Amino acid sequence: MPGLYHLVVSVWTVNSSGSILLTLRDSRKESYPNHWENTGGAALAGETSLQAARRELEEETGIVADESELILLGTQKTRDSFVDHYLLRRDVPLSDIRLQAGETADVKLVTMQEFEGMIKDLTLAKPIGDQFNGIRDRFFAALKENRT
Repeated sequence: MPGLYHLVVSVWTVNSSGSILLTLRDSRKESYPNHWENTGGAALAGETSLQAARRELEEETGIVADESELILLGTQKTRDSFVDHYLLRRDVPLSDIRLQAGETADVKLVTMQEFEGMIKDLTLAKPIGDQFNGIRDRFFAALKENRT
């Protein structure tokens, strides 16, 4: 309902080379099918933001992260949600990624230059690009502070 918000989490997994892990939204998704995105989703009732981030990361990619590995980049308010953005610095071979049926259809690592191009050509889901642009400075500052 108008005026009510829900909690959403967003996890940006970046390897030691600075490449970002992206997943392809399943073709059956209602919004932005066949578009690339980072890991994320809505918190469940009773979950903290950090618990939701860990759960979404494991469900969508199979990556199991300790809470101490997830660095909070900040919170954004959207039309109907608060989005908590986290950074995970981890080298994960793509062969280790376990995709979630009905959610994620493919996975890839992209350079920052490729990522910027995906924001421009809208192969990255538009809301994801918009959210990234809102945390861009914090993202790059956190990368400098948390090199692997």
